[in-house]
Amino acid sequence: MSFQYLIKVPDDRIGVLIGKNGKVKSEIEEKCKVQLEINSSSGDVVVSSSYEPLSEMLPFKAIEIISAISKGFSPQRANLLLRDEDLIFQIIDLKEYAGKSSNTMDRIKGRIIGQAGKSRRTIEELSGAYISVSGHTVALIGKFDEVRLANDAIIMILKGSTHKTVYEVLQQARRKNKLDKIRLWEQDSAGRD
Repeated sequence: MSFQYLIKVPDDRIGVLIGKNGKVKSEIEEKCKVQLEINSSSGDVVVSSSYEPLSEMLPFKAIEIISAISKGFSPQRANLLLRDEDLIFQIIDLKEYAGKSSNTMDRIKGRIIGQAGKSRRTIEELSGAYISVSGHTVALIGKFDEVRLANDAIIMILKGSTHKTVYEVLQQARRKNKLDKIRLWEQDSAGRD
């Protein structure tokens, strides 16, 4: 059984995907048991595999890693998707909120990133998810709850909430998670006595 999938990668991310002396491309091929055919002029990347069994999901991890790199993540950060199976990758399409207006797109991207990247960093710190704003998308990498929190925060910003309100919601969620972990630990400790 063979597998083949086509991904479009922006011109400015092809070099990152290939890496110095082809290192990134080779690592993806080796770790995910796939072959990558990269057309630098069109941005087309064909992921193929004839490795058995395909059910190991490795070709799909390769697609996630390539998609993460194409959305602005570094290869090191994108490779976290392979090393930690609890991590997920999600994309938010900003066109749904900006429509066809490039001015609106620039404004909402600016709100998500913040001055000198402060808003993006704060959301990353409070949610635990990694965030990349690229083109007309926001990409997220993290555990399910982290990605959900970051996604909710970004949607709040897109809908016009103030940064202060968004940060307060994230801090409340963070406190609740810590309390839940403490309670779980206390119940677990009490059960062992």
